[in-house]
Amino acid sequence: MTMAVRSEPLTPAAFAPYGDVLDASGQPDKLINQGLCGRYHDRARLDFGPQGRAGISIFKAEARSLPYTLDMVERHPDGSQAFIPMSEHPFLVIVASDDNGAPGVPRAFLTAPGQGINLHRGIWHGVLTPLHAPGLFAVIDRIGNTQNLEEHWFETQYVVQS
Repeated sequence: MTMAVRSEPLTPAAFAPYGDVLDASGQPDKLINQGLCGRYHDRARLDFGPQGRAGISIFKAEARSLPYTLDMVERHPDGSQAFIPMSEHPFLVIVASDDNGAPGVPRAFLTAPGQGINLHRGIWHGVLTPLHAPGLFAVIDRIGNTQNLEEHWFETQYVVQS
């Protein structure tokens, strides 16, 4: 049995329960570099816990397509995780609220070109799902010695549609 999930545009308001939208929307907070650069200040709440540090990694993921079958989500209990695409292509973001230690019904968001995301600590989410090659992302997340990954495999698969 499968259940359908409709994707929706990624907006700061819709995504707020799960994390932060990283983009340059609206007016910059201030101009810097002799007025030639707009600074959009403090766009994400990074959280690496008391026993971790921030790290920047590069991920190269295979492109996927819609409809997309979702059978597993994961979360990182010890730290936030930001995904910043290194191309102008949209990607799929799947998240779910926590329901007594398990993920609730997933929500799917389609980013616009130029948008990245920061997942708050402990948020259930799908794997990195670029919709176009090269699937190259800068990822800012927790580096540490403790286990920071929980996976949940769904008994019922979800199919994400555009």
